[in-house]
Amino acid sequence: MAMDIKKVTDEFSVSGQITVDDLATLAARGVRSLICNRPDGEAADQPNVTEIEAAAGAAGITVHFQPVISSELNEQDVADFLAALERLPAPVHAYCRTGTRSLTLWALGQRSRGARPAELLALAGGLGYDLTAALQLTSPPRAHARPGGASHYDILIVGAGAAGIAAASSLLARTREASIAIIDPAEVHYYQPGWTLVGAGVFKQRDTVKTMASLIPERVTWIKAAVGAFDPSNNRVTLEDSRPVYYDRLIVAPGIKLDWHGVEGLAETLGHNGVTSNYRYDLAPYTWQLVSKLGSGRAVFTQPPMPIKCAGAPQKALYLSADYWRRSGVLPAIDIDFFNAGEVLFGVKDYVPALMNYVELYRARLHFRHRLVKIDGEAKTAWFEVTDAEGARRQVATDFDMIHVCPPQCAPDFVRTSELADAAGWVDVDQNTLRHKRFANVWGLGDAMNAPNAKTAAAARMQAPIVANNLLADMGLVQGVAHYNGYGSCPLTVERGKIVLAEFGYGGKLLPSFPRWVIDGKQPSRLAWYLKEKILPPIYWKAMLKGKEWMVDPEQAKNRATPG
Repeated sequence: MAMDIKKVTDEFSVSGQITVDDLATLAARGVRSLICNRPDGEAADQPNVTEIEAAAGAAGITVHFQPVISSELNEQDVADFLAALERLPAPVHAYCRTGTRSLTLWALGQRSRGARPAELLALAGGLGYDLTAALQLTSPPRAHARPGGASHYDILIVGAGAAGIAAASSLLARTREASIAIIDPAEVHYYQPGWTLVGAGVFKQRDTVKTMASLIPERVTWIKAAVGAFDPSNNRVTLEDSRPVYYDRLIVAPGIKLDWHGVEGLAETLGHNGVTSNYRYDLAPYTWQLVSKLGSGRAVFTQPPMPIKCAGAPQKALYLSADYWRRSGVLPAIDIDFFNAGEVLFGVKDYVPALMNYVELYRARLHFRHRLVKIDGEAKTAWFEVTDAEGARRQVATDFDMIHVCPPQCAPDFVRTSELADAAGWVDVDQNTLRHKRFANVWGLGDAMNAPNAKTAAAARMQAPIVANNLLADMGLVQGVAHYNGYGSCPLTVERGKIVLAEFGYGGKLLPSFPRWVIDGKQPSRLAWYLKEKILPPIYWKAMLKGKEWMVDPEQAKNRATPG
């Protein structure tokens, strides 16, 4: 998406997220300083501020990093923002996800200096921002009060990723009687399971993205904004610009946050010096560039502590890379190391023998209880914290020519700081019904909730119709409560053309979708590869996101006993 610069004054402007390529445009417009108000890791296509800072320095632009979480914005944030504006060379350009946080900080700062709120509101409105609530709301509304003009919906969905859109479509497949809205600021939607294959040179990057507008169901209102905070006691979600949205029932599906700063030095070197990750849209092609050019040396692959999105993805990158080197005849000249913070290769033991055959084929060395803690891209060195069986810790270092990193992961900030979160920060749901444990009109699905299942698109595909059924049962529009069995699928791409199709539920119970004579999930399968490469992408775009519930039947899951 092209950068949309909003001129606020002669010496100050705002925009949504910028990229490294936008810096030339900003420099040409005379911008001398940048303020980044967006925490790193909020989206899967977001460059880290350190990447922006490096490119900005080359363009002669100063960068100030002041990350702000909307739900925690306070007077000190405003004071710090004003101080930065005074200190930095002008003109200054500020950015965040949409520009809202940056403009809100500026407007609140001007109001503190005597500017009239009406004039600030008019200025913001002319730029396409509604700061009414941010500038005029001096205290929260009384419980259950809905100020005149505030939006209200029967069902509100937070997040328009795989889980959120699938849930919306599954609701519409069952009823037309409810008003439904979905909150998400993103312009585009990604088929993230495809990034592993982008990193292997199988898929093109463009094949994994579509416009969000083309995917939001027609009967669903799209609130194109970011969430600032939850207020479940008042059935309210507050947007980033402080506007309230009220609901009768809420579905929380905002996805997961990639914590690039959880490893010292990682954010500074991503996309350079042989450091890559298939967990980011713009970096998956760099993985393929590194793999296709490496003819000798050491290739390192890492996996952080659980939970993470698609637990098999770190080793998928290893297998596909090693297979390419094997087919190219250079594998004997490449040392492969897999550093895993966990204690086993894969959490469901039935699939480990097949995977170990490939580990041995590729001569990969396995290092368990090794957590990546620091990386120096220029020195081509990575450090790992090793925990022994007695719990003692020490650090070891390894050199690399390329390293594929899976970052630590957590729930989004506005989830972790809310009443909806458990002690670890995840949406706290009953693992069977996916209903919130404390707020009966809230359901969670996808990567941000705490049920002990694999965080995969296949899991969201199963969860969406179950959440839709159970929510509508609560409304009295359908009969019976369905139970989720923990189903998740991880197509482990062990070589180009073959996949170990891991399908399992709670407790590691095997839940195969096909008879063993069709696909034996414990063995590498060419048919499973065909499913992954040719069948699953159109099923995702044309079935799952459209409410066509392929191989999912909540009717069969109603009132089923599952382990608690």
